[in-house]
Amino acid sequence: MSGDLVRALSRVVALTLIAVAFWFIGKYHYAQPTVLGPDAPATEFSAGRAEAVLARVLGPEIPHPVSSDENANVRARIQKEFAALGVKTSTYKAFTCNAWRGFRFIPCATVTDIIGEVVPGEGKAIVLLAHYDSVPAGPGASDDESGTSIVLETARALKARGGKSMHPVIAVITDGEEAGLLGAQAFLENPALKARVGAVVNVEARGTRGRSLLFQTSPGDSKLIDLYAQNLPFYATSSLYAEIYRLLPNDTDLTLFIKQGFTSFNFAFSENVADYHTPFDRRDNLDPLTLQEQGSNMLGIASALEQTDYESLKGADDVYLDIFGQWLPRMPKSWALPLALLTFVLMLAAAFRARLPEARMRDWVVALLIPPALLIMCVAAGFGAHMLAQAISGHDDPSYAYPIALREGLGFGVLAAALLAARVAIPQLAAYSVWLWFAFLSVVAAFFVPGISPYFLFPSLLAALAALMIVIVPGAPRGRTVWMFVPAAIVALSIWMPLVATGETLMGLKLHELFTVTAAFAGMTLIPYASVPAMQRGAWMTIFLAAIGGALIATVIAGLQPAYSRTQAQDLSIRYIENANAKEAKWGLDADEPLLPSMREAAGFSETPEAVLPEPFGKNYAAPAGAKRFPSPGAKIVSDDIVAGAHRVTIALQGSALASTMLLVIPKAAQLSEINIHGEHLVPPKGDSGDTLLLCRSRDCATETVGLEFRSRKAVALSLIEDRYGLPPFAAKLIAARPKTAIPTQNGDIVVLVNTIRIAAK
Repeated sequence: MSGDLVRALSRVVALTLIAVAFWFIGKYHYAQPTVLGPDAPATEFSAGRAEAVLARVLGPEIPHPVSSDENANVRARIQKEFAALGVKTSTYKAFTCNAWRGFRFIPCATVTDIIGEVVPGEGKAIVLLAHYDSVPAGPGASDDESGTSIVLETARALKARGGKSMHPVIAVITDGEEAGLLGAQAFLENPALKARVGAVVNVEARGTRGRSLLFQTSPGDSKLIDLYAQNLPFYATSSLYAEIYRLLPNDTDLTLFIKQGFTSFNFAFSENVADYHTPFDRRDNLDPLTLQEQGSNMLGIASALEQTDYESLKGADDVYLDIFGQWLPRMPKSWALPLALLTFVLMLAAAFRARLPEARMRDWVVALLIPPALLIMCVAAGFGAHMLAQAISGHDDPSYAYPIALREGLGFGVLAAALLAARVAIPQLAAYSVWLWFAFLSVVAAFFVPGISPYFLFPSLLAALAALMIVIVPGAPRGRTVWMFVPAAIVALSIWMPLVATGETLMGLKLHELFTVTAAFAGMTLIPYASVPAMQRGAWMTIFLAAIGGALIATVIAGLQPAYSRTQAQDLSIRYIENANAKEAKWGLDADEPLLPSMREAAGFSETPEAVLPEPFGKNYAAPAGAKRFPSPGAKIVSDDIVAGAHRVTIALQGSALASTMLLVIPKAAQLSEINIHGEHLVPPKGDSGDTLLLCRSRDCATETVGLEFRSRKAVALSLIEDRYGLPPFAAKLIAARPKTAIPTQNGDIVVLVNTIRIAAK
């Protein structure tokens, strides 16, 4: 190996290892609390004590969705835990509906919330919020019985501290969150209960481990972030998280409290999302460190709120981020745009005055194209690697169970793109170009998406100061200007490389853009230090091809590995379907992935997905299930009239005693204008059109009466569906055929009984 190749390779490897080190610190060695055991001081939050509470509350660790027998058992065990702490509890039972996602999806149920009087006092209360129901597919140890145990341990610690509080503290453990935020909706619909609320601290989960992220606050959060920063020793938050959260298909109970204008903090952990809403959401998969950090956050904020006047928490919005859990730089959002504009102008002026007389206009143009070219190449590398792994694997998410190989493939792809981009630029010009782009993007972000602006603005501020020093300080280095930007590069790496790891915990590598784009922003700050243009062509080509080869080899390995494992399993729920209009029953399987051979052999499933359920449900792999065995759900038309020009129909549902959910699909053609159910009066917003799905998710729904009003007088065909969680004994063969690398998720295995209600024209 030639000396030039050794020197070039050493520099590239060193810079790559520096970037990886920042990723590694951000993922594994951020500041974190000590996990406290059962013998911890009584005034502290103890994960050991909370885990013991969790074990008692969960009991047999079986699913406990709203209105189930186990739901009632869990509720009784929670009340017993509060009683052991000397906390008086009451329950609030109500029927409610919540159309918070629009009129096409309306969940309803009878729910029972638990309200505990933790700390007495006058005035508006601090609410410790969690929910105790689970999805039908899993026992909900993390989501959200961990939250329930945290509320109980926080209540114990607050009582042990015994200090004077400015406000009462109450625990609100809601029911029906998984069914559509129904417990929170019922609580807030009660004027007396709503009037008690002053501030809310919610704890949630979207996985079984990871950092406890403060990912959402109520608007006007500057004072809330100050409270967080001043009262917790470690940080895991960013104004970017709220921007990302708005794009995810998730909501929590706190969504409704924030809409009502309450001061709010929302904490959640989101790593190992493969266990989320599955049978794997068990105690043994919950990380004690995560439980400790989540609990310490709730206790810290609740204790601080006890001594804080609510009025003092009113303020404007901040933009902020944490660095390795140790620091929380922040500024008013109103400062972001003017400061970003100033930074960009300073960088532009400094670049114009840079002492680089040898640089030609062509050199500047090439340098300015490097950052966008690098981003484009990194995105292309991500798509290429993922598509290659998909083609080899035959699965949509080939890195689901074993992400390391594809992670390395994407990393090598980013490295190859950086080597290619760096080859064409003078290092000094590349440095100015990178920081000009950072400053420019800070302006764009501050204008359109302020939450992300600190990721560009904070490092570019340091870069602007360095650029000014180069211009105005006598004797400032000329040929070594790139080294003046090292502090800015270090800050950028400290911000962007942990974001590479965080993005993967949120969505996995299926959304590879979160990996390659964030890595590109970190990597471009190192380009000026690689001295790539000075490398001999042979040395550069060898390193570049090695990076390409590494990306291909790692990607091929990712494609050859199994997509799923026993611990990171495929979502595969089984449905037994009977339609009153069909001659025989059918089996249905999720169609998101290729059909497993063992399932095809067990029941002769179709080669391609079929529509075996009414609109708006998706297609399933279907197989014959023999003669129908259960009575179909029905409905009695109680009244059918024209009132004030509208077609009004009242329907009495006739489901079985085994019904878990009753669903009514109302087609768009009916021109629905009103729903009345159990005292709930629902009117669609203007412009909301499409099929409406009314989901009644408690046992009393089997005999519920529903009033509908249509603007159309034409005949209407409504689909009525009765869901029963779980499968009958004759499904045992099919359940046994499901491999250990596949599990039910969300609503789990289910019996689906379908009928049609025909309403004549008027």
